[in-house]
Amino acid sequence: MLNFARGFDVAVAIFAVTACCGAVVHAADKLPLLIIDGQNNHAWQAMTPPMKAELEKTGRFTVNVATTPPANSPKEDWQKFRPDFSRYAVVLSNYNGEPWPDEVQTSLAKFVGNGGGLVIIHAANNAFPQWGEWNKMIGLGWRDSNFGDRVTLDDAGRPVRTVKGEGPGAGHGAQHEFVIDVHETEHPVMMGMPEHWMHANDELYHGQRGPAADMHILASALASKDKGGTGAREPMIWWIPHGKGRVFTTVMGHVGGNDTRAIRCVGFITVMNRGCEWAATGKVTLPVPTNFPGPDATSLVPDAK
Repeated sequence: MLNFARGFDVAVAIFAVTACCGAVVHAADKLPLLIIDGQNNHAWQAMTPPMKAELEKTGRFTVNVATTPPANSPKEDWQKFRPDFSRYAVVLSNYNGEPWPDEVQTSLAKFVGNGGGLVIIHAANNAFPQWGEWNKMIGLGWRDSNFGDRVTLDDAGRPVRTVKGEGPGAGHGAQHEFVIDVHETEHPVMMGMPEHWMHANDELYHGQRGPAADMHILASALASKDKGGTGAREPMIWWIPHGKGRVFTTVMGHVGGNDTRAIRCVGFITVMNRGCEWAATGKVTLPVPTNFPGPDATSLVPDAK
């Protein structure tokens, strides 16, 4: 069932502690966060360091990185990839590549089900089409039109479901700046943001497919036909409950080559930081920065290089 009501579930909004794989994470603690990377059809090597730096800059997180073996690595290398998710409050995926070992998949699903947070950035939602639990956790992914339902929004922010086999599958038009429209203004991650703000040059995903069960769309963007889009309002930020945990997705954040504008957007950084805190704790203490973009102009942090 899709839930797009502006009135956010009070029980979630005031949830002060999260049972995370046997550990209790209090709102005032520094949150241990794990980024997973190592394979991607995007420039993950250019993404992880600045994202890690922005998360650490908040003072709210301690960040470790687990890097998988490269593609086509021998089985022995994959046998060494066994991240201990129980050490963390939230896991951020910057990964799109070969399937993780079954043991790792099972461990992550258990981590989220027991109350851990999971955050999906851009192409990470392209990963693992054959992993059923993953598809449930992310709701929508980069899949063809026969994979599952498509979800868009009408101009009033109401959900429109297109059934499997009808309409386009996943894609995107030309990269460009586009306006993010916030729908759940009272959700802790979105609270205090302008209802409309300009995101920096990025891929605007359209035609995502999946089960989309109990999916809460927080923000969308119009995939303009003159940029090669569908002409529909496509989900950009959403979350899905999974057991006791929360899975938070933003499909913003494309990095190809040396162009890092999408992840230097103050809007993207704020969504990432606050999304990670909320996925871990159910609350947000990080403020919306004063240089947050408005509806007419982007706002970028300097290139670290």
